[in-house]
Amino acid sequence: MEITYSKYGDVYLPDLIIEDEASIIGKYGRMRKSYLKDHRPVM
Repeated sequence: MEITYSKYGDVYLPDLIIEDEASIIGKYGRMRKSYLKDHRPVM
């Protein structure tokens, strides 16, 4: 894997690419997500 950089002003920043990875959410993760959606919509 090669990292490339781009110059922004006087600073070189890495060109980062985020690859979508299918994350596996278990039973308790789904339960937590459901709870947050129902009871804490701001979070």
